[in-house]
Amino acid sequence: MTIRMASLANALLAVLLAAGCDDAGSPAAPTTLKPELTASSGGESTLLGRATFGDPDGHVFNVKRISNDWHFDLTAKPAFDLAVQHIVFQPGGQSGWHTHPGPVFIQVISGTMTFYMGDDPQCTPIVRHAGEGILDLGEHPHIARNESGAVAENLVTYFAPPGATLRIDQDVPGNCPF
Repeated sequence: MTIRMASLANALLAVLLAAGCDDAGSPAAPTTLKPELTASSGGESTLLGRATFGDPDGHVFNVKRISNDWHFDLTAKPAFDLAVQHIVFQPGGQSGWHTHPGPVFIQVISGTMTFYMGDDPQCTPIVRHAGEGILDLGEHPHIARNESGAVAENLVTYFAPPGATLRIDQDVPGNCPF
């Protein structure tokens, strides 16, 4: 790995360890929603940063690190955007049903959040407390809800194709009663 690639890899690892994100250029919900779409409510998001990472010569971008029993490998072709967002959900706040163009790492940094997946016929709640995280591959509709009586904060890290919208509103899947 060249020095430049090593520097990019170190910067990427630092961001992954430190944070989360949203796309200020892509509104969380369109201005006019179809009746079957759910707008987010009771939340406020702040985009902390977004940058494109790629091989300067347009080759496959590959970061690989092996340290004792820990292995890390990230590959993208030709490049990817890394975006980090801070989202605060008030009690009762929710994200609305949506997907993403790539994987999303969600860290609950305070409070409690409940996540539901549109491909789960039982609508099983996935509860995460401060200090816990969830990986969303972005492929299926899902919703994040603050079902607690306290404010909850998330740091969200998105991996997406360069310039892609980070959030895509989806129809209510019908597997959950809300």
